[in-house]
Amino acid sequence: MLVTGGSRGIGAATVEKALTEGAKVSFVDLLAEEGQALCDRLGSDVFFQQANVCSADELGQSVCNAEARFGPVTGLVNNAGRNSYCDPVSMTEDEWDAVFDVDLKAAWLAARAVLPAMIAAKKGSIVNIASVHATMTYPGFFPYAAAKSGLVGMTRSLALDVGQHQIRVNALSPGYTETTLVKEFFAQNDPSLQAQVLDVHPMRRIATPAEIANCIVFLLSDEASFVTGADWRVDGGLTARFAG
Repeated sequence: MLVTGGSRGIGAATVEKALTEGAKVSFVDLLAEEGQALCDRLGSDVFFQQANVCSADELGQSVCNAEARFGPVTGLVNNAGRNSYCDPVSMTEDEWDAVFDVDLKAAWLAARAVLPAMIAAKKGSIVNIASVHATMTYPGFFPYAAAKSGLVGMTRSLALDVGQHQIRVNALSPGYTETTLVKEFFAQNDPSLQAQVLDVHPMRRIATPAEIANCIVFLLSDEASFVTGADWRVDGGLTARFAG
């Protein structure tokens, strides 16, 4: 299997969880030092490559290298992503493109790179890491919600197009999770915000990356063999309540 953005956070937790389930895991990331350290720690069934997920050439080469190491890629986790804190009026086109290149286009590029082998094998599972921002969002996140909504829509379309080949495509939408991106969000706001966030969670806490990874690996597995075209919310009940 292949994980994008696998050096830390949810991606790294997914690499570790898949490994414990018996998978041979390749992952890519721009963070070379963190990626290599994770690879060295986890052993010979893990293969790391530094790559820019926005580059079709780099992704294609990464897939070729992964196939040479472990055989055809029949599981893909599109986890690479970035936050966006932009004003809809002052935001530039380059800033818009930078968000959509990582949060949406890269998922298509990675899927395009692995699908030929999946089609030939008549099996495969793709999990796109979206966000609860696809259905509800927060002021100042423009256009993050638009990109994540697009990723959920692309998931549905791709599931319909490749289902005949016994390839499943699902989205997973985490809520607040203890990742670098969430820590950056809290750091850029009033310190009281974190307490407010915890207070509106039914479980009075946010997720660990490992809890999200558990669900991702389930969707990849044969135990989810009839799950496709879905968007799984893993948010601790956050979106189950009204505001107030």
